[in-house]
Parts: sequence; structure tokens; C-alpha cells
Amino acid sequence: MRDGPGAPPHHPRMDRRFLVTALASALALPRIVGAQEKRKPARIGVLHPGASHPTEPLRVRILRSALGELGYVEGRDFIMEARYGEGRPDRLPELAADLVRRQVDVIVASGFAIGAARTATSTIPIVMNFSGDPVGRGYVQSVARPGGNVTGVATLAPDVTAKRLELLRELMPDVDRIGYVTGLADTQEQRGAERAADALGVSVVPMIAGDPADVEQALQRLKQAGVKVVMFSSDPRLARLSPQLIGLSAKYRLPASYEFREQAENGGLMSYGMDAVDLGRRAASFVDRILKGAKPADLPVEQPTKFELVINLKTAKALGLTIPPSLLARADQVIE
Repeated sequence: MRDGPGAPPHHPRMDRRFLVTALASALALPRIVGAQEKRKPARIGVLHPGASHPTEPLRVRILRSALGELGYVEGRDFIMEARYGEGRPDRLPELAADLVRRQVDVIVASGFAIGAARTATSTIPIVMNFSGDPVGRGYVQSVARPGGNVTGVATLAPDVTAKRLELLRELMPDVDRIGYVTGLADTQEQRGAERAADALGVSVVPMIAGDPADVEQALQRLKQAGVKVVMFSSDPRLARLSPQLIGLSAKYRLPASYEFREQAENGGLMSYGMDAVDLGRRAASFVDRILKGAKPADLPVEQPTKFELVINLKTAKALGLTIPPSLLARADQVIE
């Protein structure tokens, strides 16, 4: 096409410069795309004290979902390396060491699995999915300034335990003794239960149980002692035995309180504890910030603000119990 009158003058040098720039950009593009395609997904280690069967623990499922809400795609943006203690604390140190050997970018740990993770590494960031008294246990220097490689969400276990006792007393105001079944003796949670019971004018009858046979024996002894209501601790040894706990409580006709929502959904009478979805989202937020460059030492520990009460009316009917209307009105979920 010929240049017409008034067209700008033709500059061969300008054309050559344009061609060289365009060619350089075209050659660089594949390298940029290739670099993006070769970006490795983050490796997120999960150290959970409970069991992996028959289904993946609720907190792990919620963590996956919460990461998805933040825009992470599993397989593309992250790979999850999950390890489960199956309710055996002695397994956790080796499982934590395995995650360290695999050079994960961050470890999400729950309960006393946090201590195993912290012993295994002082450099890999550790996010607490839930912990009681992280300062007292030495996981962090303070809630506002963790100061090391650990941060995350800390639960107020004694406060939750006290509330569970209050709810049981409201359910059965005439009881003067409450059975307390736990997998470990003299835990912080148990001491919190005893203090709360004193404030309510009732006594706690503790029983140690770590397997189904122990649980049945504990409930038998409580029944024989005239105890009319029982509370199961949040100990992972017991959490993995949830089907047996629920079945044996029904067998011995003992109204029971649990900490985790799924226990009430699966036939337990009542549960009260931290909102698992809220905790999972908070833990995922910590993971997100750390993967983007934040240091655990600079991320203040957060405390849960959402708690949920679940009541199973089917179980109450089977036990011949009438749930007070005031209790039903405060429930976040009523199973009918």
C-alpha cells in the first residue's frame, strides 16, 4: 500500500527497533509462561492426634475447604501431607519428624500434636489448629508476640469445660455428681472441670479410659456409684472411640455431653465446643499469610469467638429426658 499525501515519513530505523523489541518480547514470553507453569505447589503438612478412619477428621476436611475459599486449588497450589496419631501420642514424634524430612512449607497441628511438631522443628512454621494454654505449654512466648515458629488458634479449654458442666447442670438440676471420663489423668481440662464443678456446688467423679473395654468399665462403675450424668473429655483417645462412647452411654442410659458437633449428630445427647468451621477458616488464614511471606513470630495468636451447642432430641427421647425450653432456645442445632 502506497503512502498517501500527508502521511508521516517512513523511518526504517524505527521499524528495526520495533521488530527487535517485539522479537525479544516473543522470545521471553515462553520463558515467563514456563516459569509460571513450573511453580511448585506449597506442601502443607497436617499433624492430627486423632484417627483417619472411617472418614477424614472434620477439622482436616474444613481446612481443605477453607483453603479453597481463599483461592487455593489442591494439586495446583498446594499438596497436603496428612499424618494421624490414631489416638496414640507416642506415634506423633516420628510422624512430625517425617513431615520435617519431607520439607513441608508449613505444619498445621492440633492438640498435643503441636508439642511433637515443635520438638521436631524450630524453623518450619507451625500453625495451631487448636490448643489450650499455648503460653503455659511453652509453644509461644505470648499471645500478642509468639516469638518463634508457632502461631495459630488457641482454644480456652477450661472455659469450654466449665460451660459444658453448666449446661449439664441446667439439663439435670438435681444432680450433685457428674462423671468425667478422660484418656489422661490430671490434665488441664480435668482441673478446669473440677474448679467449675466446685463453683456450681457439684463434684466431679473422674474415670480414666483409653480403649472400649476401659470405657465400658468406667461407665459401669459410674452407674454403680449412682452417677446419673457423664461428660466425656476432648482427649483424642476418646474422640477416636466416639461410636463406642455413644453406644455405651445409650446402653447404660447415661445422658452424656461431648465437645464435638459430629458426636451429637451421630447419636450423642449434647455437644458444646468451638465452631469447627470458624477454627478451620482461621487456621487456613494463618497458612495463607505464612505462604505469602509472613513470619509466625509476628502473627498474634487468635482465640475462638464462635461456639456451638447441639442437642439431639432423638437421644433425649430414648433416655426419657425432657430438654428444658431455655436450653433448646439457645441451641445452634436441634436434631429431631
